[in-house]
Order: sequence, then C-alpha cells, then structure tokens
Amino acid sequence: MEIVIRKAEKKDCVKMLELVKELAVYERAPDDVTITQEHFTDSGFCQNPVWWAFVAEYKKEVIGFAMYYIRFSTWKGQRMYLEDFIVTEQARGKGTGKLLFDKLIEEAKEKKFCGISWQVLDWNEPAINFYKKYEGVKFENEWMNCLINF
Repeated sequence: MEIVIRKAEKKDCVKMLELVKELAVYERAPDDVTITQEHFTDSGFCQNPVWWAFVAEYKKEVIGFAMYYIRFSTWKGQRMYLEDFIVTEQARGKGTGKLLFDKLIEEAKEKKFCGISWQVLDWNEPAINFYKKYEGVKFENEWMNCLINF
C-alpha cells in the first residue's frame, strides 16, 4: 500500500471535516460537531492560521489526517497539541497511523517544540494501544479536562 504523507492543502478540508464527523460518531458524539465548512477551512488557511495538518493519501484519496496547533506552557515553552488524529476504518492496521504520527514527531522536533500533547478517551483501547508503542508516552491521570461552551 503506497501511502503518501503530506501537508494538508485547502482542497483537503472537505474530506477532513467528513473524517471529523466520522470520528465524532465513533466517539459517540455525532451531534457535537457544529463547525461550518467555511469556518473549518478558514481557520487553517487564512492569513494567520490557528491549525496545521498532515494528510495521509492513498491513490490520491485522503484516508486520514493529523491536525495540530501550538500550545504554550509557561513552564516548558511551545508544545504541539494534537487536536485530531484520524485514519479511516478501512485504512487502519496498514501503517497509516504510524506514518502520520512519525511525521508529527518529526515536525515537532524541526520546530523545536518541547513535546506533543493530546487526549484519548479512556475506553478507546485501539488508540491507547497504538500510543503505547511509542517510547516515552505518558498517560496522565491527575488532570481533569475543563471547558466552557458558548
């Protein structure tokens, strides 16, 4: 399987948002995706983008992506925050996720970020097992997620 990992382009945003919605169904929250296609696209491809992404492509079709933004820690400095990491169901188990995650690590090191942070649902065993394969991954139990919705 010849998988190509490349920087996301504006034209990829429609498929990327479709994958976000697929992920929301998997995470049992299909109605929580309320962003418009325009807002999604503009947020990554405006003069001052707030997110960046890599896509995985097979035969010119996007089969996954990894989206990140920069998080700042007053203790450590700039850190990559992995917002979404999605591989279509039919492409899982074929090395696509590893290629994407390895590209993220490479990008974080090139940009001299102090590390990468992300979240994973405690019941998502396939994802947890995937992340455990990477040396140095730490799962934290002491922090609680907090948010306010408007």
